[in-house]
Amino acid sequence: MFLKRLGFILSLFSLNCQAQDANDWQEVFRQWLETENVETSATGILFDNLSEKAEHPINLNQATREDLEQLSILTAQQVEQLLEYLNRYGPIRSLGELQMLTSLDPERLRLLKYFVYAGDPPPQDNKLRLDSVFRHGKQQLMLTGKIPFYERKGDKNAYLGYKYRHSFRYQFNYYNRLTFGLTGAQDAGEPFFSNRNRWGYDYYSYYLQVKDIRRIENLCLGMYRVQLGMGLIMNGGFYLGKLMTLQSMGRSASVLRPHSSRSTENYLQGAAATIRLHRNWHLTAFASYRPLDATLNKDSTARTLYYSNYHRTTTEMAKKNNTHELNLGGCVGWRKGALYVRGNFLYTHYDRLLVPQKENTPYRRYAAEGDRFVNMSVDYGYTNTRLSFSGETAVNNDGALATIHQFSYRMSHELTLTALHRYYDKRYTALHAQCFSEGSNIQNEHGIYGGLVWQPTYKWMINWYADYAHFAWQRYQVSMPSDAFDTMVSTRTLLNSRWKLEGRYRLHIRQKDNPEETLLVNRIEHRGWLRLTYDIPVGLSLQTQMDGISVSYRQCDRGWMLSEQVVYAWRWLQMTASASYFQTDSYESRLYRYERSLLYNFSSLMLYGKGIRYAFMTRADIGKHWMMTAKVGVTNYFDRSKISSGQQEIDGSSMADIDVQIRYKY
Repeated sequence: MFLKRLGFILSLFSLNCQAQDANDWQEVFRQWLETENVETSATGILFDNLSEKAEHPINLNQATREDLEQLSILTAQQVEQLLEYLNRYGPIRSLGELQMLTSLDPERLRLLKYFVYAGDPPPQDNKLRLDSVFRHGKQQLMLTGKIPFYERKGDKNAYLGYKYRHSFRYQFNYYNRLTFGLTGAQDAGEPFFSNRNRWGYDYYSYYLQVKDIRRIENLCLGMYRVQLGMGLIMNGGFYLGKLMTLQSMGRSASVLRPHSSRSTENYLQGAAATIRLHRNWHLTAFASYRPLDATLNKDSTARTLYYSNYHRTTTEMAKKNNTHELNLGGCVGWRKGALYVRGNFLYTHYDRLLVPQKENTPYRRYAAEGDRFVNMSVDYGYTNTRLSFSGETAVNNDGALATIHQFSYRMSHELTLTALHRYYDKRYTALHAQCFSEGSNIQNEHGIYGGLVWQPTYKWMINWYADYAHFAWQRYQVSMPSDAFDTMVSTRTLLNSRWKLEGRYRLHIRQKDNPEETLLVNRIEHRGWLRLTYDIPVGLSLQTQMDGISVSYRQCDRGWMLSEQVVYAWRWLQMTASASYFQTDSYESRLYRYERSLLYNFSSLMLYGKGIRYAFMTRADIGKHWMMTAKVGVTNYFDRSKISSGQQEIDGSSMADIDVQIRYKY
């Protein structure tokens, strides 16, 4: 009892002393990245989603299940208990009441304040009135630019535009019920108001979202993203990595959200709606028609769909919007209490035949081919405050099967266990699928995963998982059936009210071809870090981290990195300074470093060789309306005279740039 009371007092202290740092949630996001595959584009999409929620928090007193399921920091059990509490006791007056929920640990209580608030309950008259919308709606305009103090090879003779990157983002929000957004983005080297970009920016994103119009719970027009079930046929951005599986524990959702990101992957364009058919029945339907970049074969068929969104050179510009994709689909779902079942459907059509190159690449034998694709699935689950079970089973138009099931059980306040099994047939293809996997595609994989979260006291937390996967068909650089094994353990301890010590170790083993391609050898990767954080109640935080890696494949490569970060927050001013010294034997032993950046700008650095990276960022909130941010970043290499290669080559051993951002709220 004493420990529980003490933990309660300390969690209140944590809520108070950390409130000054508006980017605190990014620290937890960074911890996920340090174990997940940070090279995936879905990570940036997830970062955008969390940034959006941090900018427009959810009012808990009018939150729906769908609203809470969009917060990746909550487990299925926590969503269930939170909804049960709101239904039983009515509106909450402060976030302090959430301490009554036994499933919410102090870490999530501290993070929730960035994404939710306790506001007035919605009025009984739930109609949208134009006078109220214009009077109470909040608007913001954000301008962002990046200025490099170096010149790439392509800037001299190959790129069609100048070397500066810039974008704008306009948003209108009326209590999260009516939202509108327009984004324009330009990458360095792309033409502006010239060539094929006669409308200015190379890429635009726009959307209109309306919620709670009689039976229409959610309506999206323009660009949007859809998640169906656990992602076996469509997942427009939720990234279910291995560590996040442990954090989210059993979540499956049918989610419809607007697309405001710079990313061009997995968004849809058209109209989508979720409709309440009955108290227990819901229907989500969508229709989309959008252009895609593609690499073409000599017969004008499409060889590869191209999602990098770079249109800097004549060759890249020739790929722009040269094929189109039609998507029709949706789901019908039934939920009663903790039990739910949903049926999902997706039809995809291309105006060009998709014919991937398969000659001399037998691992691509079962790659998607054709111009019409059909996927169907059923997802199902049961969740209460202690137990969560979720699963999805899908087939494609060839009858190939993919299935995944996840089970988590909260044995006590201190211990939660999670298990997951998946089987993806080598013939299964789903062009918009994104789900838990060891490989890069939802195909050719059979695996089992187990993990636990143990918090013996409020001072200690331990996460662990182990995952085994078998691949029945060939893969890239693997000419026969192979296996993979992955395990991770992380721990966090509060030494006292100011000091926190964290550590993580990961072992990742994958089988690959030997140089003669006659047998498989193990690629063994050891990766870990140790971090010490010191927080001072006046708004100062110091953080020291040591990273290390060892990779054994055709040779033994090692690397290490020492990093320091200082964060200071005082009223309207926030400052962050960071520096990292890195030394690795090769690209094979590369290290990753997540770096705080501007709003909606995801920044994860890949560092190898020998050098130093340092950055300084300051943010000033001027009055109620203005926010200005500037960040200077410099990377110095000690082992080379040129950086990168091809058109991206920089003639020198150092690269520096400055990012600036101005936001006006009104």
